[in-house]
Amino acid sequence: QVQLVESGGGLVQAGGSLRLSCAASGRTFKTSTMGWFRQAPGKDREFVAAITWSGGSVYYGDSVKGRFTISRDNAKNTVYLQMNSLKPEDTAGYYCAARRAYSGSSYYIKDYDYWGQGTQVTVSS
Repeated sequence: QVQLVESGGGLVQAGGSLRLSCAASGRTFKTSTMGWFRQAPGKDREFVAAITWSGGSVYYGDSVKGRFTISRDNAKNTVYLQMNSLKPEDTAGYYCAARRAYSGSSYYIKDYDYWGQGTQVTVSS
């Protein structure tokens, strides 16, 4: 079992930056692909970024490529999402998710087995 707790959300002006953190508990974190998803009011949850268990491969949604960076620190059981050049359309609840141990990367919500409660990011224009 993996439990996930996000932090770092808040209110920021357009063009600003935020770093989200996701602290994980559970023995399988170090072998789990981790992902970030987001959901704006009235919209479907969408893929933001993912990182494989070794950190060797990263993937991004088209809307955040070049602006967001996903990373992980397995010693701290934490995954990060550095968000730069934020835009009002980045406003959403951001959710951390984990796949089962030794599963590959995925863009699909259905492939993730564990979810955090989310942290709100609001970007003002």
